[in-house]
Amino acid sequence: MITYRNYEEKDWKAICQIHDLARPDELIGSCDPRGFIPIEEDKEVEDLKRSKKFVAVENETVVGFVGVDEDYLAWLYVHPESYGKGIGRGLLRIGIKEIGEGAWTVVLDGNKKAIALYESEGFQEISRFDGNNNGYPCKCIKMKRIK
Repeated sequence: MITYRNYEEKDWKAICQIHDLARPDELIGSCDPRGFIPIEEDKEVEDLKRSKKFVAVENETVVGFVGVDEDYLAWLYVHPESYGKGIGRGLLRIGIKEIGEGAWTVVLDGNKKAIALYESEGFQEISRFDGNNNGYPCKCIKMKRIK
């Protein structure tokens, strides 16, 4: 059974590992995979530390997390071994509830599963822009929750 709770400092290692295992899947079809670096080596680690985080737990093991920064749903990752169990949707709903109206996010344009998940929860594309992933170009989609 999956449970959800507030992030605790003891979860740091687990959420970093989840990010580092899931991030390569996020980059497929969106960005050169050489742009991947572990989160603790990435300058964005400070954004993750600052965000308000929630975790999904299965049998006392953290299997996913979501982070919000004001109205920005900035982080949503699930351990690859836990894909397809509805964990991402559960975390997304927690993030939406935490943010309230005006929730928005940025998704890589090749991340079709994430785009479909966000759309199914009321997000719509509002713009596209060129991004940079550790020196490698990528296309990004800004999505905002409309419903």
